[in-house]
Amino acid sequence: MSHGRYIEIPGSKTHELPPLLVHAGYGEPGENDLTSRVLEEADDMLPATGADAEVIEQRRFELALQLIEQYRGMLAHWLWGDSILEWVRQCEITFECEENLKKLLHPDVWPHASRASFVNLLMEKEVPTPGVALDRAVGLRLTFRQPPPIDCVSGQFLFYLNSKVADTAYQTWSHLAPDETSLLPPDRFHFEVLNIEN
Repeated sequence: MSHGRYIEIPGSKTHELPPLLVHAGYGEPGENDLTSRVLEEADDMLPATGADAEVIEQRRFELALQLIEQYRGMLAHWLWGDSILEWVRQCEITFECEENLKKLLHPDVWPHASRASFVNLLMEKEVPTPGVALDRAVGLRLTFRQPPPIDCVSGQFLFYLNSKVADTAYQTWSHLAPDETSLLPPDRFHFEVLNIEN
């Protein structure tokens, strides 16, 4: 449990929230297509050396595979973030329909910074996320309206900036909330997490 202060909710009822529907894919290109797209980026990243052509080609291919892995990780985070923001919208509808919950939502510009409490709720409920950091996932979704195609993402971004950009976006967004110490008590809410294929 967090050390923050929880919102007081009248009564002792456990509130049912909509299921979190996690999208598993986004029309991602196949392995061969990804590899051919990143080989040129790998060429630009490799330093000029006196190594023979076979060694350079092996390094180029290994770097391309690492870039693909980094890109897929970014895409997985973005998909989780997109799913979470949609879930937050659904939770807002649920809150608006229940008298005890309606007054807990502060109206502000979407995506509401005060809704970071829903992300904290997911973390405190220890929702299983295969290698995905929820705050970073939401940060990526706040940064990119759509996942950037691999052609538009530099290798340097994937290796060095991806996590920093996502972390900064989430921290900036979540700290805009009027009262960041007001957290949703995890024992008062229940929801399912469902993986869906596109």
